[in-house]
Amino acid sequence: MNAILVIDDEERIRHLVRMYLEREGYEVDEAGNGREALEKFQKQDYALLIVDLMMPEIDGWKVCRDVRERSDIPIIMLTARGEEFDRVLGFELGADDYLVKPFSTKELVARVKALLRRSRGNTAISSSDLLFGPLKIEKDKHRVSIDDEQIPFTPREFELLYFLAKNPSRVFSREQLMETVWGYDFYGDARTVDTHVKKIREKLADPKVRSMLATVWGVGYKFDPEAANE
Repeated sequence: MNAILVIDDEERIRHLVRMYLEREGYEVDEAGNGREALEKFQKQDYALLIVDLMMPEIDGWKVCRDVRERSDIPIIMLTARGEEFDRVLGFELGADDYLVKPFSTKELVARVKALLRRSRGNTAISSSDLLFGPLKIEKDKHRVSIDDEQIPFTPREFELLYFLAKNPSRVFSREQLMETVWGYDFYGDARTVDTHVKKIREKLADPKVRSMLATVWGVGYKFDPEAANE
């Protein structure tokens, strides 16, 4: 099992998170700032990162951006501020999830388990590949391509697109997507789903392919293969 890297300038929080994760059998490493975190990331393989956004020297936003340029490792960001801007920016830079301080350690452990379970492919979703015209979604490889040109997706973006495409034409509410794709109960922030859908659409450069990911106003989202023919 690869280790989890906890990155936070508050030693008390690092030790608390480490204690709870080690109780669950995880190997845990620590970094007190972004510079130390990036140095460790270059030298060792990690299964997941827990990143505090507000840190000296190199902040969590830069850590997320630099890591995401080289890896699709799951990232959970921690922030003392709950403003929408912080969350959206974190997702824009490639984070998969977030928790606002002070947070429940039990909730953090639940989210770690859910992310690791999905990043390792341990889901109830079939492993068969999906093909919709030029769009190909390969579950086992966690690969999305248009006309055989691969598109980089974070683990959460991939799971969201795959789940919707696996259930074409079916409308899912944001709450249903949070519970099914994120792997835990919905906590009331629908913008988490909205931000991920926005990022997916930006990456699907082909207008016909992009149109398949449809918004159903007042309800949620659906994957509509027929939209490409309209």
